[in-house]
Amino acid sequence: MDDRRRVLGAAHDLAISFLDSLDGRPVWPRAGYEQMCQALGGPLPAAPSDPVEVLAELARRADPGLAGIPGGRFFGFVIGGELPAALGADWLTGVWDQNTGLNSLTPAAAAAESVAGQWVVEALGLPAGTTAGFVTGAMMANFTCLSAARHAVLARQGWDVNRRGLGGAPPVRVAVGRDRHDTIDLAVRYLGLGQQAVVEVDSDEQGRLRPESLAAALDHGSGPVIVCLQAGEVHTGAFDPFDEAIEVARRHGAWVHVDGAFGLWAAASPRFGHLTSGLAEADSWATDAHKTLSVPYDCGLALVREEAALVASFGVEADYLIGGTGDPMERVPELSRRARGFPVWAALRSLGTEGLAALVEQLCDRAARMAKGLARIPGVEVVNDVAFTQVLAAFGDDARTVEAGRRLLADGTAAFTPASWRGRAVQRCSVSSWATTPDDVDRTLEAVRRVAEAL
Repeated sequence: MDDRRRVLGAAHDLAISFLDSLDGRPVWPRAGYEQMCQALGGPLPAAPSDPVEVLAELARRADPGLAGIPGGRFFGFVIGGELPAALGADWLTGVWDQNTGLNSLTPAAAAAESVAGQWVVEALGLPAGTTAGFVTGAMMANFTCLSAARHAVLARQGWDVNRRGLGGAPPVRVAVGRDRHDTIDLAVRYLGLGQQAVVEVDSDEQGRLRPESLAAALDHGSGPVIVCLQAGEVHTGAFDPFDEAIEVARRHGAWVHVDGAFGLWAAASPRFGHLTSGLAEADSWATDAHKTLSVPYDCGLALVREEAALVASFGVEADYLIGGTGDPMERVPELSRRARGFPVWAALRSLGTEGLAALVEQLCDRAARMAKGLARIPGVEVVNDVAFTQVLAAFGDDARTVEAGRRLLADGTAAFTPASWRGRAVQRCSVSSWATTPDDVDRTLEAVRRVAEAL
């Protein structure tokens, strides 16, 4: 098999070595971007190199700039780990090298997406017939869903956006909570609606949209409306009141979209499903599989109740394609792309419905353990109601809180990342990895205690 067998064997050994190092290595990178540019840079060599030696060189040079994301004590941003089955399937995905656009060309890859998508719909209790598109992440999932929404709400007004564009179209209002994720605004810009289309709605102290404020906002105006709700505020983890908010939206004929990058998966848990009550009444949902579900990057899911609106937004015909009905390329903005369905299929198949629920509940239990432990440390305050996987901690005034975060990263035991909540500096702990154990939480708490005492 020429060099492929040697290269894959070397990659396996290097991968195992990295995984074995996770428990003891610093969680935050030891080298910065400029150092990595120097380590990896220099002129492009003129002569070829042995591919096994290239891999060894890459691993050696890159190592100081790698974060311990796959381990159990990385709590920065909202970044999950990789389930073993999903990791293995991702390796096979690279080896199989399937271009996932057409059912005829790569039927296994297309079928894996179709089946995995329906498993997700089933696990989350979404309406039967909901269609899944596999994209890079929640950013593109939001864009994909809102593309379908834009098409649908304008079509109800008799406007064909595909044929006529947006020039002269009825203006679309996009109602969003004050604490929505920035990717919603970015998607609105991508769609050509403009920031002026955004109607900001008040939210409560935990970041939940207020239904009465949504009603007041929608009462002042007319025409096509999209309402964006949130399953899991990125700082506090709070969930919008879907039952009440969707009822308000329906009275105004709105398309309802739910941004649930990490929180949508709460619907798979009997213990935490109440947080998503009413969510299934929406029209579209966006989530990341590479967060709570723990598949490798990059994988997001755009879930749309009205398949026709999705296909109308992205369907394409070309004489050189062996196209058919229901091709994957009809549901996403890409033609050529990685076969993202294989790792999702493997993750779900390895977990089953019980394992998926247990995964969600384990993350929440670890977050609750972390919050209780932080609250016992003198000088540390838990700022939010810990309803899901997000914990916000303050260490007194803003300067002390920022310094605490810097020292914790330098300590290397665990990683929190800085944020701001209601004008106050906080350190955000996002429990997003299946690999986090009670011992990981306790080791992190000891590191936080050392930092707090030193302050």
